[in-house]
Amino acid sequence: MNAIEIRNVGKSYGKIRALSGISLDVEEGEIFGLIGPDGAGKTTLFRILTTLLLADEGEASVMGFDVKKDYESIRKIIGYMPGRFSLYQDLSVEENLEFFATVFGTTVKENYGVIKDIYSQIEPFKDRRAGALSGGMKQKLALSCALVHKPSVLFLDEPTTGVDAVSRKDFWNMLSRIKASGVTVFVSTPYMDEASLCDRVALMMHGRTIDEGTPAQIVAKYPYRLLSVKGKPMYPLLKYLRGSEGVLNCFSFGSVHHLAIDGSRTDAGKILSGISEAGFTDCEVHEIDPGIEDCFMNLAGQSADNGKFMSDDGKRD
Repeated sequence: MNAIEIRNVGKSYGKIRALSGISLDVEEGEIFGLIGPDGAGKTTLFRILTTLLLADEGEASVMGFDVKKDYESIRKIIGYMPGRFSLYQDLSVEENLEFFATVFGTTVKENYGVIKDIYSQIEPFKDRRAGALSGGMKQKLALSCALVHKPSVLFLDEPTTGVDAVSRKDFWNMLSRIKASGVTVFVSTPYMDEASLCDRVALMMHGRTIDEGTPAQIVAKYPYRLLSVKGKPMYPLLKYLRGSEGVLNCFSFGSVHHLAIDGSRTDAGKILSGISEAGFTDCEVHEIDPGIEDCFMNLAGQSADNGKFMSDDGKRD
């Protein structure tokens, strides 16, 4: 049985098309990632699945319950952690947790075992007001509140946005333990590197899915040879590379540029010679394996070239 089923779901805000024909299946007991930039439609889809928003067309279900007809049943079996910290900032850590347990007709004591691994990290600060917590501690409190009633499906909308790298890593370790307990985790993120931590992912752009599968399956479909190019100055180098013979596309990745090349027209040696002769310094060129972000940029470019996004503008979520 699938934990979540989505069929041709669409949603518009006036003239802005937020979602267009989204169809996905999320299997029970997996971590499924919805990967895409701000404005891709991730939050809109999450709000539909958690019964906070009605779709304009299409159907969706959570654990067999229809999101329109069975919204009361769905709300009892899901946990939802929205992108923005939405707990009561004037209440203490302990008061927030007890409140959410009461809303779902349970107690912290009854389900302490469910949240112990997470809540024990912030329990020493249980009397501190939620608004005074650090980003990482707020994250753990929100997750504890979302889990305190033992949900079957956990929805996490960009849970690591705005937290430090250490807290991000710690959070994903917690998600692995939650999955091991039998909870299905549906998580959205704009961070491409987090895709590799999911069992399966869907890549989203402008309200559409542009690919779906395991991270390995998506990477395996990357069609070009890929080079990592380093040199100074960076921005003029980017412009130069984009106009070079045999370069299909070029994007900046931190301190380097990633080039997709036509191997019949150029290679690492020719690129290195070209940029060195053009006067760039500290040059290095290596062939590399693609990552999810390389795949996303390539697929997004193909979709734009095909005209799929021409009528979609404005912010979507």
